[in-house]
Amino acid sequence: MYAAWMAAAVMGGIGIAFALILLFALEWLYPVVFELTPSGATPGKRTFRLKVVMDNGLPVTAAASVTRNVLRVADFLPFVYGVAIVSVLLRRDCKRLGDIAAGTIVVYDRGAVSPPLIAGVDPIAPAVPLAPEDQAAVIAFAARAPRLTAERLDELAALAAPASGDAGRSGPDVTRRVLGVAQWVLGRR
Repeated sequence: MYAAWMAAAVMGGIGIAFALILLFALEWLYPVVFELTPSGATPGKRTFRLKVVMDNGLPVTAAASVTRNVLRVADFLPFVYGVAIVSVLLRRDCKRLGDIAAGTIVVYDRGAVSPPLIAGVDPIAPAVPLAPEDQAAVIAFAARAPRLTAERLDELAALAAPASGDAGRSGPDVTRRVLGVAQWVLGRR
């Protein structure tokens, strides 16, 4: 920006106009453009492995990104980000005003999480077509499987048993088949 201002000073009025347009773009468009990329982060946020998401965990929308960045002006007042600091310190979710208004949150990005690997379970095609939310539930079940007791695993598998064609049944065999459906949904066929 300093280089642009020095070049603008040499160019006269038209140079100042271009420098002001550049300043506007950097201040107002730069964060919005980067937050709308798949990474959901400006280069600075990406460096610290942070990203902006909606409160429900979905990628940030254009309207939310614009809202949170327009309100940076309010967060900046009365002193350098004084309102933002007070807001972050007083709220349990550590949100500044822009994030509150936009329904967004800045989160730590752990990177891609590999799908669960269920050793010794062969993939099984679902007995019934699974809606996307049912597929997500079966995958979440498989991801939690190593941390659950056998009894709790069988109990939860009984809830998902229709996916494997075992509606109304429970036990280790049903659990194994439901985990097989999870393998199939994950693409391990």
